[in-house]
Amino acid sequence: MISCILLSAGLSSRFGSPKALATIGSLTVIEKLQQMLLKTSISEIIIVLGSEPEKIIPFIGKDKRISYVINKDFLKGQTSSFKAGVKRSDINSRGYLLLPVDFPLVKTQTIQNLIDIFLEKKPRMLIPLYLGRKGHPPLFSAELRKHFLNLSDENGLNTLAKEDKSGEVSFIDTDDQGVIKSFNSPEEFEALKKLIR
Repeated sequence: MISCILLSAGLSSRFGSPKALATIGSLTVIEKLQQMLLKTSISEIIIVLGSEPEKIIPFIGKDKRISYVINKDFLKGQTSSFKAGVKRSDINSRGYLLLPVDFPLVKTQTIQNLIDIFLEKKPRMLIPLYLGRKGHPPLFSAELRKHFLNLSDENGLNTLAKEDKSGEVSFIDTDDQGVIKSFNSPEEFEALKKLIR
């Protein structure tokens, strides 16, 4: 089984309101991502909340694969939120897909390709590329669970990739520009929406 840890805990200070609740068409970003993930073979979707959880919880789906956890230490950054998701995940999970909520254009097929390649090749880390640029969501082996839980909140998750000397960081090329398209401000979000075809 593969667990998706959907990060939606940040302050969204530059955006001015929770990024999860920005809308694309008739859906909020958090709803759009849940719908997309439920079309894949992801076994569980763990939404990590932090800032203003009461505003986001009403938009969390009722599907049995979806749950949420509130990271009280969300001000410590993304690493603390990812760790909160890992702690909540099923102990039998074989991998953790890390998807920040501000990457709303990632395609269903990209996620499924990542999962299929991960289960076949069994790398420690699998990262999508678009035109040679590293993107999201990375997929990490559950073999790294203890590493993640012991990682200082001050360190980014990419420190593990930098420290990896085994050559077990794998990359897959994709034609999905959504893997590198995120937003922090309303202007960036409007520009991003124009990419939807």
